[in-house]
Amino acid sequence: MPKQKILAVEDDKNISRLIVYNLEKAGFDCKAAMSGEEALSMAQKESFDLIVLDLMLPKLDGLEVCRILKQDKESQKIPVVMLTAKGEEVDRVVGLELGADDYIVKPFSPRELVLRVKAILRRNEPKKEEKAGVLTTENLTVDIERHKVVAQKKEVELTAMEFRLLVTLMERRGRVQSRDRLLEDVWGITSDIDTRTVDTHIKRLRSKLGRAGNLIKTLRNVGYKFEANDE
Repeated sequence: MPKQKILAVEDDKNISRLIVYNLEKAGFDCKAAMSGEEALSMAQKESFDLIVLDLMLPKLDGLEVCRILKQDKESQKIPVVMLTAKGEEVDRVVGLELGADDYIVKPFSPRELVLRVKAILRRNEPKKEEKAGVLTTENLTVDIERHKVVAQKKEVELTAMEFRLLVTLMERRGRVQSRDRLLEDVWGITSDIDTRTVDTHIKRLRSKLGRAGNLIKTLRNVGYKFEANDE
């Protein structure tokens, strides 16, 4: 079985070496990029399973790199883990709004980075029981095996995390899901990420789904549920 490929984007040579060393030690094929421009060029030429992206890059910063990656049809489904020395919530929220799947604040533990990367890659693997699954309701169809979403007869491009969130809500239609439950089941994380991460992704998901986004209901101070009018 070929090794999963990871691109580490970090302009600090020492940190870059640390990331590459630990990810390769964990069994991944890891390549390094020292700038945003180099990262985008590599992402166009090669196929990566995940990108570790530093926020504070010279010239083209991590947020802009993430924005470009998520706007491109070929790269938008690649999970992104952001590394940032900034502790301010606004930086984390902006990154998540752009489609980043997770973030780690510097200084970080190499072991934590490896665990986060493994968790994201593991939850993005299609489950055996899901392979033939097609979820349908009203004007919304989700083909799990093909990672395809059609809303109002138009295909909708979702990031890996948005897709997983939608599938989770649809599979549990009619049942209220708390933010903590969604964090645990969709993100695979029970701490360190603020529950407003869920709100951010729900907002993006609704926007992309158009009218079908109204099927995702908000229960104030409780959580969310998927509720179709035909039920």
